[in-house]
Amino acid sequence: MKVRFLTLAQQELDDAVDWYNEQADGLGKEFLDELDRAVRRSVAFPLSCPEIEPGLRRCLLARFPYGLVYGLEGDTIVVVAVAHLHREPRYWADRTK
Repeated sequence: MKVRFLTLAQQELDDAVDWYNEQADGLGKEFLDELDRAVRRSVAFPLSCPEIEPGLRRCLLARFPYGLVYGLEGDTIVVVAVAHLHREPRYWADRTK
């Protein structure tokens, strides 16, 4: 299974890594490692995460308040958002159109 990040999701990821790196040395890498675990879990078991909208699922990161919001498009996982869980809910909903 392939993984593709929407441009806005990639920007969210980059911004989160930058922010965590500003907080503590190496914290951005720890965030990336945790995100990688979530991506690998989603690839291995794409239907295991709860569906939060029709056709969209969310895989929660263990150590950070983020969720990987993704949909399935054939044999590809499309990451719609790397969403902070304590900010504006469903801000990413218009990205699926």
